[in-house]
Amino acid sequence: MPKFKVPKHEIWNGVTPFSANDEWYYHMRFVKDLKGVTSTLSDVPPASTLKRPDGARSGNPTVRKAVANGESQHVAWAYERADGGRGFGFTGGHVHMNWQHDDNRKLMLDAILWTAKVKIPKAGVPSKTPTKEEIYANLD
Repeated sequence: MPKFKVPKHEIWNGVTPFSANDEWYYHMRFVKDLKGVTSTLSDVPPASTLKRPDGARSGNPTVRKAVANGESQHVAWAYERADGGRGFGFTGGHVHMNWQHDDNRKLMLDAILWTAKVKIPKAGVPSKTPTKEEIYANLD
């Protein structure tokens, strides 16, 4: 994976760059000129993500061109509306074991506080790493 540039945003308080194997959705559509949008997790997906034929949920010529051109794809973002409202989008979360990854979990916890307009600690939101037993207990 290419080197990821950490964005200057409170959601990244205490988070160090990380890599996670997940089912990332990309080539998202955003408001014009990304007005109010701050990408908080982006990277260039590997070409291997486009092995399936084109389809409604598997890619299309536009997506393939963007990946071939090395266009960074936003898979998490913060959004501030003109009226002061906030939102956070995250296209991961499909691999349950990733909740054991401290930086992945901290990014999400920071995002929850930011969305609620709660001050995020400089070191980010602390949380205990779930044990393997705790992670498996939450699988349905």
